[in-house]
Amino acid sequence: MNPRDAIVQITSTAICGSDLHLYDHYIPTLKSGDILGHEFMGEVVEVGPGNSKLKVGERVVVPFVIACGRCFFCEKQQYSACDNSNPAETAGYVGKALWYPMTGAFGYSHLTGGYAGGQAEYVRVPYSDVGLS
Repeated sequence: MNPRDAIVQITSTAICGSDLHLYDHYIPTLKSGDILGHEFMGEVVEVGPGNSKLKVGERVVVPFVIACGRCFFCEKQQYSACDNSNPAETAGYVGKALWYPMTGAFGYSHLTGGYAGGQAEYVRVPYSDVGLS
């Protein structure tokens, strides 16, 4: 979808204690059909033209948060406060609920961008040139 995206084929994923917040309805905005799982690893199968860091075939661990790498917070390596990875329509809701919008996150409700998680066969990883190791 974006030049810095990558597609990762999932080879391993886990259920985290944070997922219990979703199942117990402590975190709102989970929708029917959402794909959970914010802790996963896999193999890069496609890389966007704006990403020179990753190569097809590399095995990667994907972090929970999605960070752009270029905003005020990312430049200070405070990736969980990234200003650009959580879409504006959800960031406004988070700002009211949590006092400050948090970053986008994989598989963790629409409060964090509604990104699909790792309990899948493949995942689109936005800003894939940041954070993957």
